[in-house]
Amino acid sequence: MSSPHSPADVLFILLGAIMILAMHAGFAFLELGTVRAKNQVNALVKILVDFAVSTLAYFFIGYGIAYRVHFFSGARVLAEHHGYDLTRFFFLLTFAAAVPAIVSGGIAERARFAPQLAATFVIVGFVYPFFEGIAWNGSFGLQAWLAAHLGAPFHDFAGSVVVHAVGGWIALMAVLQLGARRGHYGHDGGVTAHPPSSIPFLALGAWILIVGWFGFNVMSAQTLERITGLVAINSLMAMVGGTLAAVLAGRNDPGFAHNGPLAGLVAICASSDVVHPLAALAIGAVAGVLFVRLFTWTQNRWKVDDVLGVWPLHGLCGTWGGIACGIFGQTALGGLGGVSFWSQCLGTFAGVGVALLGGFAVYGTLRRAVGLRLSREEEFLGADLAVHRISASADLVRP
Repeated sequence: MSSPHSPADVLFILLGAIMILAMHAGFAFLELGTVRAKNQVNALVKILVDFAVSTLAYFFIGYGIAYRVHFFSGARVLAEHHGYDLTRFFFLLTFAAAVPAIVSGGIAERARFAPQLAATFVIVGFVYPFFEGIAWNGSFGLQAWLAAHLGAPFHDFAGSVVVHAVGGWIALMAVLQLGARRGHYGHDGGVTAHPPSSIPFLALGAWILIVGWFGFNVMSAQTLERITGLVAINSLMAMVGGTLAAVLAGRNDPGFAHNGPLAGLVAICASSDVVHPLAALAIGAVAGVLFVRLFTWTQNRWKVDDVLGVWPLHGLCGTWGGIACGIFGQTALGGLGGVSFWSQCLGTFAGVGVALLGGFAVYGTLRRAVGLRLSREEEFLGADLAVHRISASADLVRP
């Protein structure tokens, strides 16, 4: 157990956990608004049940792998220091559960329900905490080696790489294993557009995520004495940069407009405590353009059917955020220093490698063992009726 903490610290980190828990409603509504109407119920159910499965996986397995802490003792021991360790588990669980929520958006509209829950358990129980322990708990000696040989350990204050890049690259492996939605790509190479079912719900999901992100970033301090307003302002500036860049690059498209701020917030997580606000604006702007360009190329040129664009949004913008920390965190560019460009590169690529190997192993094994996709008939009918036996609207019986 950790050193004593005050009740104020417990309340501080609890409020952060609640804010990030609310972000999962944002994931749900963002997916609900983006998918076709026949898959809206499935989007809502997946995010909720994934969170429940993530809680069990992280409580019994994942948190112990990452931090060498378990909760198999009496309540009297667990309540010591005002139960700070329990509340910290809740806080970090909300980070871990974001990974399957990210994956959910990429595999929407054609993934079977039970295999995805199995994948969630393995990812949150084993894959994610393996790299979380390396980055945030010094496991396996990588951070010590980077500090000794490159001058500074890998820095990821709020999870650009640990959460977002890992989630996005796992999602890419899942999307490639699943294949594209039937009929999305024609034999002539053309793309059949599937416009969002509800721009208002998509926008609501984005706004919920934006508001919750200030708990995600600012409260990553985890104690009151470490809190800094620099994180809040940098998060704000990166959000603004991502929004404006995505609107310009996306030619006022509302989908890009509402994902742009998320791209900026993904990218600033790693460096929000060490860069200047103007650098945060630039980091967010680059992320906004990166998302728009790569989403378009992924869908149209590379024929990778990532429904919500979670690989460019989380995977690539998270990767950019990890590397950008090593650039803009330098004192020569107005940062606080204490970061190494090469440590950021190596740490970021280590996270990407873990995600690629873990995602390929998990989804490849499930595909061969039990299958990942809905049948042709079920996909045509829609996951709402095929899986949950109910539609989002009473008048929607057939697609």
